This record gives sequence, C-alpha cells and structure tokens, in this order.
Amino acid sequence: MLTTLIWLPVLGAAIVGLIPGNLTGSRIRSVALAIATAILLITLWLGWQFDLTNPGMQFTESLPWIPQIGLTYKLGVDGLSFPLLALSNFLTVIVLLSGRNEVERPRLKYALILLVNAGVAGAFLAQNLLLFVIFYEVILIPLYLLIAIWGGEKREYAAMKFLLYTAVSGVLILGAFLGVTWFSHASSFDYGAINTQNLPLITQLLLLTAILIGFGIKIPLVPVHTWMPDAYVAASPVVAIILGGMVAKLGTYGLVRFGLQLFPETWALVAPGLSIIGVVSVMYGALSAIAQKDIKRMVAYSSIGHMGYIVVAAAALTPLSLLGAVSQMVSHGLILAILFYLVGIIEAKVGTRDLDVLNGLMNPLRGLPLVSALLILSGMASAGIPGLVGFIAEFLVFQGSYAVFPWQTLLCILASGLTAVYFVILLNRTCFGKLDSNRAYYPKVVFSEKIPAFVLAFLILFLGIQPSYLVRWLEPTTTAMVAVVPVVNHQQVAISQKAEMLIAN
Repeated sequence: MLTTLIWLPVLGAAIVGLIPGNLTGSRIRSVALAIATAILLITLWLGWQFDLTNPGMQFTESLPWIPQIGLTYKLGVDGLSFPLLALSNFLTVIVLLSGRNEVERPRLKYALILLVNAGVAGAFLAQNLLLFVIFYEVILIPLYLLIAIWGGEKREYAAMKFLLYTAVSGVLILGAFLGVTWFSHASSFDYGAINTQNLPLITQLLLLTAILIGFGIKIPLVPVHTWMPDAYVAASPVVAIILGGMVAKLGTYGLVRFGLQLFPETWALVAPGLSIIGVVSVMYGALSAIAQKDIKRMVAYSSIGHMGYIVVAAAALTPLSLLGAVSQMVSHGLILAILFYLVGIIEAKVGTRDLDVLNGLMNPLRGLPLVSALLILSGMASAGIPGLVGFIAEFLVFQGSYAVFPWQTLLCILASGLTAVYFVILLNRTCFGKLDSNRAYYPKVVFSEKIPAFVLAFLILFLGIQPSYLVRWLEPTTTAMVAVVPVVNHQQVAISQKAEMLIAN
C-alpha cells in the first residue's frame, strides 16, 4: 500500500500527460482529481488499519535496490509521518478542486502536481537516508516549473531563487547523511542501521548543524528564509498551497526525524540556540506581516512565524511540546491552505490584493460576503482562537515548552497576540468599511469555488472542537521519541526550574 501511494501519482502523471485525444482543461483536471481522490481513499484505508497504540513503524516494505552503496527501497509509516502524509494527499485533492477549468498547458500542470505529491509521499515514507534524499530532490524541478510557468509577476526570479536555495538545502542534507553513515560505519543508509552515539561530539555537532541548516532552508527559518516570500507571492494560489501546506512540512519533519532522532543527546546542546532561532523567526514573521500592504505577502510572512512555533517546541523536547509541534504542522497546513485559497478568490474577483484598495467585501449585495466570513474564520484560527484547530496546536506548544524555555515561550505568546493584530488589520481593511461604488458588483462565487473552502473550514472547526481525533495519532510516537533522551530532558527542566526559583527569590 505504501508503494501504491508513491507510484500511483507517478502513473497518474503519465496518464494525464499522455492520454490521447484533444481533451479540454476541465476533463484533464477531472482525470487528475480522480487519481488524487483514489490516493486519498487509500490513505484513509491505511488510517483505518493503523494501530494507534504502536509508536513504531507500520506497513513496512523493504526491497534491495543498490546494495553496493547501501541504498534500499525501504518504506514505513508511524505517528509522525502518517498525519503529514494524510495532510499532503488531502491538500492535493483540494489543489485540484481549486484549479480553474481552463488553464494554459493543463496536461503539464496537473502532471507536475501529481509528481510533487509522489515526491512528498516518498519523502515521508522513506526509511533509507539516500532514498529520502532522492524523493526530497525529485520535487525541485516540478515546483520550479509550476512557479515559473503559471506564476505571477517576477515568477522567473522567484522560481530560480527557490531552486537555488532548495538545491543548497539538498546538498547540505546529502552531505550530512553521507557523513552520518560513513563515520558511524553503518552497513547501509537504512535509518534503523545507523547509530551515532559513539561518534565524537564535534563530529555530531557538525553533522547536526548541516542537517539543521538544510531543513531550516526548507521550513524556512530566519535568516535563510528570503526565498519564501518571493516564491509564495509569485506562485499561483494553488501552488502556494503546495509550497506552504505540503513541501514546507518536509523541513519540520526532517528536523524531528533526522535531527532529533539521529542525534538525541547532541540535540540538547543545540536546543537553546535553536529555540532562539525559532523565536526570532516567530517575531520576524509577525512584525513583517503587520507591515505588508499585499494580503498574499502578509499571509506568506505569517507562515514564517507559525513555523517558528514548531522549532521552539521541538527544541524544548518535552512530550507535550513535541506533540504540539506535530499538531502545529497539521494545523498550519490546513489554515495556510484556506488563507491562500481565499486570497486567490479575492484577487480573481476583485482584481487586486492591495489593502489600500480593498474594502467593503462583507457587503451582502455587491461584495463577497461568504468569502469574507470564511476569511474571518481563517484569521481567527491562525490567531489561535479557542474552538479552532490553531488554538489546540499552539496551546500544546506553549504548555509543553514553558518548563524548558520560559522566556522563549513568553515571546511566542506575545507573537501570537501580534498575529491577531495583523489579521485584524487585514480583516478590517478588506471585509469592512464602505464598498467602493465605482466598482459596482463583483462576480459571484460559484458553488464549485466554495467547496474547497467549505471542506477546509469544516476540518479547522472539527479538529478544534475534537482535537483528540488529531492528537491520538501523534501521541504514542512523539512520547516514544522523547523517551530516548529522558536524562537530558530532565536536566533541562531542572535548570529551568532553578532559574525560575532564583528569579522569584
């Protein structure tokens, strides 16, 4: 079944690209959507068979590939990778539902989207370090083409910048994986065959630093983030959903899977510095979002801040914080997807993303009242309002991180308040006020355009009201990850508690 999740979208891309006949864009999109729906149904079936009490790998598959270099085709899924895999396959369906019926070169576009889905799924499922790198790099060219061909203004510049940054990310990760395997004298690149405990401390620090920088570019973290606002803004809304909702999660996933799990004890040494980088990203993203006039760029900068929460929580390394980090990955993917989708509708109907021009979209007769209502819901979810999925994820992050990094956590809470500030600015200028009479009536949002937003809004509400349907998939695995470094973690908590006592005295 895991192999099917990787190669079915590849087969689907070939079918979409080579299917005979002079088909319209809507027909080609329907074929791609049917394939993506089948992939999602297989994922749901796997979820039905998934053992929630087992923290280890499930549905494992292993075949020899190139044993001379230690490359095996080894797949598996656990409580860390399955929710992200399900999120990726779900967002692929949303992306294809969101596509316009008639686009330029539809065969190529929808084939590339399916190839990205295959690469992301392979990266989440790979249990061999070289196999992970292959899937990690496979998605570069499809994403470059998706931005460069169907993007907006400055798309060539943004696509090239994305390609260069991500290529550097891949080189750093490949170099670190080669070093990990060679220096530890592992028999292969299989994840389970590698043991770094006997490596010299300086070697571990160098290898872990390369992994952190490599995945930090993909997340992205400050100061290696500069490709992201350009790429998100230049990309079409559906490609922005792919970048932020699916591909960026490879960065946070890699941080936990290969940074934390390969170097559990060394992680404690870099954790304080990593938490500071996370806080800087959180504050920078929030303050930069406040200063934006383009609502799409505002959402892009907000993404930097919300991904920073994940880094702080992973650095704290408590059972609750790591649970919050993975919950935030899923929450951020859903919220960012609906925000980019709604921004895309506003741009298509109104013709601008400029906050100085937009106003009165809540007008029930001549505006976009439904889009405005959903935008308000999405802004509240991003700001962490109780009852929505963003709240439970951020609460777990803050509650779990405070015992280890109290001041960093307090700054993250402050940034959460700043999130409310810039979304109030966005909503106040976009949805409220008097509608410009010179613009008359905006085109109505048809039913097919409402479906993706309704589905995303339902999940944001449902998982906010019933968060157990999310966290029960994650908790056994995240708890087991923290259990491998109990002494280190307890030392961090003890130091933090002593510092608090001194401050109180």
